[in-house]
Amino acid sequence: MAPTQASVEDRALTSRTIEVGLRVGLVAVLVYGCLKIMGPFIHCILWGIVLAVAVQPLYVRMERALGGRPKLAAGLLVLAALLLLTAPTVALTVSLVDTAASLSGDLRAGSVAVPPPPASVAEWPIIGERLYAEWTGASANLEVALAQIAPQLKAIGRWLLTSVATTGVGILMFILSIVIAGVFLANGPRAAASAIAIAQRIAGDRGADLTTLAAAIVQSVTRGILGVALIQSLLAGIGLLAVGVPAAGLWALLVLLLAVVQLPSLLVLGPIIVYVFSTSSTLVATVFAIWSVLVGLSDNFLKPLLLGRGVDVPMLVIFMGAIGGFVLDGIIGLFLGAVMLALGYKLFDAWLGEGEASVGPLPPSMPT
Repeated sequence: MAPTQASVEDRALTSRTIEVGLRVGLVAVLVYGCLKIMGPFIHCILWGIVLAVAVQPLYVRMERALGGRPKLAAGLLVLAALLLLTAPTVALTVSLVDTAASLSGDLRAGSVAVPPPPASVAEWPIIGERLYAEWTGASANLEVALAQIAPQLKAIGRWLLTSVATTGVGILMFILSIVIAGVFLANGPRAAASAIAIAQRIAGDRGADLTTLAAAIVQSVTRGILGVALIQSLLAGIGLLAVGVPAAGLWALLVLLLAVVQLPSLLVLGPIIVYVFSTSSTLVATVFAIWSVLVGLSDNFLKPLLLGRGVDVPMLVIFMGAIGGFVLDGIIGLFLGAVMLALGYKLFDAWLGEGEASVGPLPPSMPT
């Protein structure tokens, strides 16, 4: 009996379905395998892209000054970044690791101690006696409070120890990201064309516009907010290391977080200035105080210098991105999280604006 037309079509449909399923499955397996292999480097690549986009205007000017030599310009930028950023970053990270490891051990052992003020503090004019009394009382009261929450402190100590274990890897990833950024810069036209092609595959005719918008947001956030914050924290950290302040890496990290959310760094450096005056010579303490004030005021000229015209993103978005990224992926996550969340916010806002424009203005309400 000859097969009917319906049965032939059913078998053809089944065959095509199986073929499509096999193709999709093979592609899924390939994508999964690629993601697994690239997993350890995903954050480095993303941060490398962000860095390349952020310094692209500087790279273009340098390339022109070198007579149109893209690889030489990219290599010089990478070398300059490694020389200027790596040494202070490594020094502050070592300090942060030592502080976290020591604090973790004290918390787990329940032996956290708050040092009392030096006797010389009481001899300071005007504020000496009051400051000495307040410092002594705070030291005693804080020790009593910490003793009451010992179990929670032990859990925090274990978390600190786990975080410290990944810090060295974070530094290596940071250095690798700078090198990756140089590779993207040296192949700028090809990388830009690839980004536009991907965006057009996703968003159609709007792809090129969205790529331009994304690049503008990345440059504004990285140079106007994160770049200024990083420079301020490094300058503060250099001053802290120079005068031998304990836990210099921790205080520099706090300065970085405050600068990201546009709060004055003197909230951290102010009490440290008092501490340096109580433990160092008057000359050293005065120089450190002047340095700290200059660091706190540096954003007034760093932002125009870095062409950071500001970005129309709420500080809450920047703060959540920075803190969430830092908790997930350390130092790189702090910067990458702020950029990614700001980018997502602005693209979502642009999408909403496009939808409102297509709907048009609401009709006037009817009189009652």
